Amino acid sequence: MLPGQGKFGVVISKIPVMQSGLKVIFNENLPDYELSFCRSHDELTLLQLRRAVLVVADISGEIAHPRAVCERYYSLMTQYRDIHWVFMVSDSLYPLAVELLIRPESSLISESEPVNRLIEVICAGSRAAEQISRTLFAGDEDSDFASYHSAAMLTLSERKVLRLLAKGWE
Repeated sequence: MLPGQGKFGVVISKIPVMQSGLKVIFNENLPDYELSFCRSHDELTLLQLRRAVLVVADISGEIAHPRAVCERYYSLMTQYRDIHWVFMVSDSLYPLAVELLIRPESSLISESEPVNRLIEVICAGSRAAEQISRTLFAGDEDSDFASYHSAAMLTLSERKVLRLLAKGWE
């Protein structure tokens, strides 16, 4: 594929392992995407936003001012309506994310969704817009989800192994 003929996407995550993992996922499953990576929405450039057809934002984990972060993404979405915004959110941010981030050009998925679900949402593009992950809905009703979610947390050593694997260590 010639440069400039693919799709441009931006991955926003403060977690390096998440960035590396999403890079591998895109390279294997969505090779037509050229990616750029940022640690926060503050690092986004005007050029990135003008080129992008997709933004995958990881807003899970510890966030000091979650309302301000969601409001900033809301502001960006109103300015860049041609971008498909995919937000990976934690259960604790779900109510706030629904309030501020559900728009015709966005999708919400749980941080604990399987990789294939993320790929489906990205491939569906605007057809997946305004969708909310079933896992997020189930979090309010199903206590089994809470126990699964806590069991799915990675230890420090597991994160280190993933980081080494992302760097090509075998």
